[in-house]
Amino acid sequence: MKKLPNAFTLMLGLLCMTWAATFIIPKGSYTRITDSESGLTTVVNGSYKEIEAESLDIFDLLLIVPEGLISRADLIVLIFLLGGCFFIVEKTGVLGHGLQWVVDRLKGRDWIALMLVSVIFATGGATIGMQEEFIALTPLLIAFSRSMGYNAFVAIGMSFGAAVIGSAFSPMNPFAVVLAQKEAELPLLSGLNFRLAFLILVLALYLLFLWRYARLNRMEKIPMSDSGTPISMRSGIILGLIALTFGVVTYGLLFLGWGFNEISAFFFLLGLLTGLIAGLGLDRTCLMYVDGMKEMTYAAVILGLASGIPILLEKGQILDTVIHTAFTPMESLPPSMSALGMMGSQALLHFPIMSYSAQALMTMPVLIPLSDLVGVSRQVCVLAYQYGAVNMDMFVPTNGALMAILAVAGISYDKWVRFVWKPLLLCFAVATLGVLTAVYTGF
Repeated sequence: MKKLPNAFTLMLGLLCMTWAATFIIPKGSYTRITDSESGLTTVVNGSYKEIEAESLDIFDLLLIVPEGLISRADLIVLIFLLGGCFFIVEKTGVLGHGLQWVVDRLKGRDWIALMLVSVIFATGGATIGMQEEFIALTPLLIAFSRSMGYNAFVAIGMSFGAAVIGSAFSPMNPFAVVLAQKEAELPLLSGLNFRLAFLILVLALYLLFLWRYARLNRMEKIPMSDSGTPISMRSGIILGLIALTFGVVTYGLLFLGWGFNEISAFFFLLGLLTGLIAGLGLDRTCLMYVDGMKEMTYAAVILGLASGIPILLEKGQILDTVIHTAFTPMESLPPSMSALGMMGSQALLHFPIMSYSAQALMTMPVLIPLSDLVGVSRQVCVLAYQYGAVNMDMFVPTNGALMAILAVAGISYDKWVRFVWKPLLLCFAVATLGVLTAVYTGF
């Protein structure tokens, strides 16, 4: 089987294909309105019409590279600062020592650590939609995985994969279900018990798959640090600071409306404090911070290139045409098939629309009147959106976070596809069961 090109080449190819599509797909547009209080822009249902517009030229294609990078500047800054921070943490050996201590205590029961880490990351996905934050953690997670005799796929599966599942089946993800329910004019966090039940079901099945894969693909254990060495007071203080930082950041995201800049600031401070407490001195700490940022350059560029795809679709005036075409066939289907069609269409739309929060704002105003027309409840409509769109984050090459993580891990996209297709099918099987159950129970 011919190997796919590297992530940089793949992203450039997708950008060129997207640019070419703007010459083939008819241009069209929905009318949009912006809420003066929230600042959110939504689509006016039934307002789609084909339009005449100038075609993009080759210079637009060249410009999309810097424009994509600029559009995700806050996230790219987060990647750089997280990278510098955890490079220092890794070099001090503190976190590796702490994780090795856990592995030593679970000797012969490594599966407990695998399950525990997966549940922690799934909780992060379910509560605050964590994804990009894992990019800088990837080398450390791979080292932790290898210390238990598991490969890099297990490391990404128990972190990024678990977080995506938590986000997709979440009863409270503010960037998916809460945003979609707001657009659907539903009580926020309504249907919590139903969603929670299916989250527990899919997470249990996913953990079973991951444990079985890890057991069948064991490798030689590579310790992260010397076993049996007690954790010093200095190391304990740094570990406490790491835990405190994650706690403060999580609280800020959930209750204070924080964004990437606030997260970046706290991890920047954590990196500096870690170096100083470890006795590296300010000068050496700063130099190590820069070295860590250098290691994140490839991941940041991949993320920026992926961000250019939806910008090209919007500049080429074909994004609304894609959305309109995806949902029009739903009108003639019975409720159950219409709901599944919505989920399938949302999954396909996630290829060009890399942000599932943006996808909610673009598609829910179109889908809500359609769901009322075909007899599908608005709650089911939201369910079809979150199951269809968010699960695809594990698969679509336009997801900058996924491609950046694979780049850092040194895993080609085709190898990732061969690993992830089974758990992805598992997720969609549970999602199908969930949507059909919701339709037939009047959820």
